[in-house]
Amino acid sequence: MRFVFPFEEGSKEQKYLLGGKGANLAEMTNLGLPVPPGFTITTDACKAYMASGDALPDGLLDEVAAALGALEAKMGKQLGDPADPLLVSVRSGAPFSMPGMMDTVLNLGLNDVSVGGLAQQTSNPRFAYDSYRRFVQMFGKIVLDIAGDKFEDALEELRDVRGVETDPELSADDLKGLVERFKAIVYAEAGIEFPQDPKEQLRHAIEAVFRSWNGERARVYRRMEKIPDDLGTAVNVQTMVFGNKGDDSGTGVAFTRDPATGENRPYGDFLKNAQGEDVVAGIRVTEPLDAMGNEFPDCHRELLDLMQRLQQHYRDMCDIEFTIEQGRLFLLQTRVGKRTAAAALRMAVEMQAEGLIDTREAVLRVEPAQLDQLLHPQFDPDANYAAVTKGLNASPGAAVGKVYFTADDAEAHHAAGEAVILVRPETSPDDLHGMIAAEGILTSRGGLVSHAAVVAGGMGTPAVCGASELSIDLDARTFAVGGTVVNEGEIISINGTTGEVVVGAVPVVTPDPSGPFDVILGWADQFRRMKVRTNADLPHDAQVARRFGAEGIGLCRTEHMFLGDRLPLVQRFILADDPVEEEAALAELAKLQRADFEGIFEAMDGLPVTIRLLDPPLHEFLPDVEELLVQDARGNLDDEGRRLLAAAQHWREANPMLGTRGCRLGIIKPGLYRMQARAILEAAIARKRVGGDPHVEIMIPLIVTEPELALLDDWVREVAADTFATADDGAVNYMVGTMIETPRAALVAGEIADVAEFFSFGTNDLTQMTLGFSRDDVEGRFMSEYLELKLLRANPFETLDREGVGQLVRMAVAAGRATRPDIKLGICGEHGGDPASVQFCDEIGLDYVSCSPYRVPIARLAAAHAALGAAGPGATA
Repeated sequence: MRFVFPFEEGSKEQKYLLGGKGANLAEMTNLGLPVPPGFTITTDACKAYMASGDALPDGLLDEVAAALGALEAKMGKQLGDPADPLLVSVRSGAPFSMPGMMDTVLNLGLNDVSVGGLAQQTSNPRFAYDSYRRFVQMFGKIVLDIAGDKFEDALEELRDVRGVETDPELSADDLKGLVERFKAIVYAEAGIEFPQDPKEQLRHAIEAVFRSWNGERARVYRRMEKIPDDLGTAVNVQTMVFGNKGDDSGTGVAFTRDPATGENRPYGDFLKNAQGEDVVAGIRVTEPLDAMGNEFPDCHRELLDLMQRLQQHYRDMCDIEFTIEQGRLFLLQTRVGKRTAAAALRMAVEMQAEGLIDTREAVLRVEPAQLDQLLHPQFDPDANYAAVTKGLNASPGAAVGKVYFTADDAEAHHAAGEAVILVRPETSPDDLHGMIAAEGILTSRGGLVSHAAVVAGGMGTPAVCGASELSIDLDARTFAVGGTVVNEGEIISINGTTGEVVVGAVPVVTPDPSGPFDVILGWADQFRRMKVRTNADLPHDAQVARRFGAEGIGLCRTEHMFLGDRLPLVQRFILADDPVEEEAALAELAKLQRADFEGIFEAMDGLPVTIRLLDPPLHEFLPDVEELLVQDARGNLDDEGRRLLAAAQHWREANPMLGTRGCRLGIIKPGLYRMQARAILEAAIARKRVGGDPHVEIMIPLIVTEPELALLDDWVREVAADTFATADDGAVNYMVGTMIETPRAALVAGEIADVAEFFSFGTNDLTQMTLGFSRDDVEGRFMSEYLELKLLRANPFETLDREGVGQLVRMAVAAGRATRPDIKLGICGEHGGDPASVQFCDEIGLDYVSCSPYRVPIARLAAAHAALGAAGPGATA
C-alpha cells in the first residue's frame, strides 16, 4: 500500500484518500495555481497508525524520506541545511472539513544552527528568529502537549518589559532571547531538550497530526457533525512561504462570497507582516480583505482573479488561505467554505440563477439540519455570555425570561405581561398550562423524548431538559448550580438549540425564514417522494405546521385535550362509582372533544388527520399519591380528596409505561374510546356540513395482538354506523389503523394488517422497548458515556437505530404490505424530523413522516435529499 503522494499526482475527487486539504492542494497544483510544492501522507497511513496502537506503519518513513528528497531537489534546498534551510509546514487534512479541530506545525526544519542560515539568506535576523520562536512554540504546544499559555505568558511578559503592544515591535535580539526562554519551557514541561534534528522534528509532527484525529475537540466536533470516527486524517507537508518577512509580506483568509450572509462579494481578513496563525487565532487585529488593495494592489487583483477562477471551478463558495512573500502571492489551501444557514440558502438560489449549478444541486447544497437556525430565535452571535450549565437541547430556539417554578405561577405572571421561563425538575400533563404560557422550559430531569421535550417541541417552545447539575428547591423557590443561586423572578436565558443555560439576559435575534427559504423548499418538494405531516394536538399547532408545508397530521394526541380546566371532568370519569355517573362525565367530555376535533379538521381541511385515541395511563390525570398522603396525614383532605387518593392508589402502577395504557385502557374502560370515536366522527360531519373536506384516520395505540385491534375496530365501526344513521348529513370516509410501537406488534404486523388500514410507527416507544432504555432516564445517566465509548453510533432517541429498531420497522413494512398491499405507512415518533432517520424511512418505502411543526421544513428538505440519493458524512447503510 502506498502512503505518500506529491501534490502533482492527486485531484479533488480523492478526498477520502488524500483528505480534503490534500485533494484540493493537488487540484490547485494541477490547475497551475501558485501553490507551494509538497506532498500528502494519506488517511490510510493514519488508519494504520491507529490500528497498530499509535505506531507508524512499516515503510511510511521511507516513503516520506523519498518524497522529501524529491521536494528538496525541486526547491534546491535541504531540510535543516545550516546555510540555506528548506522549511516546511505539517498540516492535518480530514476528508470532511473540520476547521480548527486538528493540529498544524509551521516552520519545521529550524534549529539553533539553521536559524542563522535563514537570517543570513534573507538578510533579516528578526524574521529568522520570529520564525524560530513560532516553531518552538507550536512544536511545544502541539507535539509535546505543553499548555499554550506557558508560551503566551512569556511572550506577553516580554512585550510588557519592552513597553510594546504588538509582536512586530520586538527586535531580533528580543526574539532570539525568547527562543531560549521557549526552549527552557520545553525542557521544564516536557523533560526533554528541544529536538535539533529536522528529520526527528518531522516524524514527531506527523505523529502529532495523527494523534490529533482522536483529540477531544476533534471527537466532539465529529459527533456534532455526525462524521464517522474511522475516516482518519491525512498529513500535508508543504514548503513554507512566509508572510512575516517584513512590510512587503502578509497573510490572510478569503471567501469568494460572504459566509455569513451569502452576498456575492469577496470577503475576508488580512494582516501585513504576519503568519497564518496570527489571523485565525485572533492574536492581532486584522484588516478587511479590501484593505489589501491599498497595501498590495497587484497581489490583490491577482487574488480576486484566482478566487473567481476557483469558484467557477468548484461551482461553490471557496474558503482560501493565502500568503504574500515579498510581493509574491501563494495559495496555501482552498476548500468549499462553511456558511450559515441563511448564507447557504441565498448562495444556492443565486448560484442556480447564475447558471453555476442546477436546481437539483441547489437543493443538495443546503443541509436539512441547518434550517433549524432559521425557524427559531437564537442567541445573538455577537453576544458575550457564559453558560452556568448545559443540558439536553430538547427543543430548539432561545428564550429569555423570569424564573418561575410552578405552572400556575408561570401562567399568572405571563398573564401579567412578564416573559417567563418555567423551571421544573420534570414536567407532567398537569403543567401544560404553564408550559403554554412560558417563553422557555428548563428541567433538571428527563430526556429528549420526555414530556417536556415532546410538548415543547410540538409548540415550538425552546426547552433545555435533563440539566442534571441543577439543584431545584421547590419549597425555597430557587435553583442552584455550582456556586450560583437563582431565585424566583430572576432572569435567565436558555438556548434549546445548544442546551446552554445562562444567568441574566442574553440578546436574542429572530431570523426571517422567507425568500430563498421558500424557494429551496419549493424546489425540494419537486424531488421528494414521501409526504411530510406534522404532530399537532391543537388547531394553532396545525396552522403553524400547515404554513411550513405540512401535508396533514400524522399524530394528534388526544390526552393533551384532557388537561387544564378539563382535568376535573376527567377525574369525575375516573372516580365514577357507577355507569350512569361515568357516562355523564364522558358526555361532557365529548362536547369538548368534538369542538377540539372540529378545530383540527378546519386547520387541516382537505388533508389527512390521524387522531390517536387516549394513550397514557389514568394515574397521569390524578394527583401524586405521596402528595395526597402528606395532605391526608395533615388532615387537609376532604371526602373528595380522599376519593382522589383512593383512585390514585388504585391506578398507581410499578411500571406505568408498560401498564394499563393505550388500547388496554380502552378495553377495560370501553365508554372512553367509544366517546372519542363518536366525537371525532361528529366533528368530521360538522366540518363537512359547512363545506369542509375532512380526511379522518382513527389510530388505536399500543396494539400487540390482532384480536385486540379487531375488537376495538369493531367498536369504532359500530359507533360510526350509529353516528351516521342518526346524522342528517350521512357518512364521512374514515380509516382505522394502529400505532406500531412494541416489538411484538412489529413482529406480527402481517396479522395486524388484516384489520389495520394504516400503520404509524411510534418510534419513541419502539426504541425504548427494543433497547430496554428508559427514555427519561438514560439521557442524563449514561448516554454521553455510551456515545463517547462508541457503544452506540448515535443517540437512538435522536437518530433511528437502523440495526435494531430499524430492522423491526423494515420487517413490519414488508409484512404489512404482503397482507394489505395498499396499507398506508408512516412514522410519527420524533425521528420523523431527523434527517438521517428520514433517509431511512425513504429507503424502506414509507409513505410519509410526521414531526413537530417546526421540523416540517427540515423533514421536507431531508426527504428531497433522500430521494436524490444524498448521504451526509455520518450516513450509514
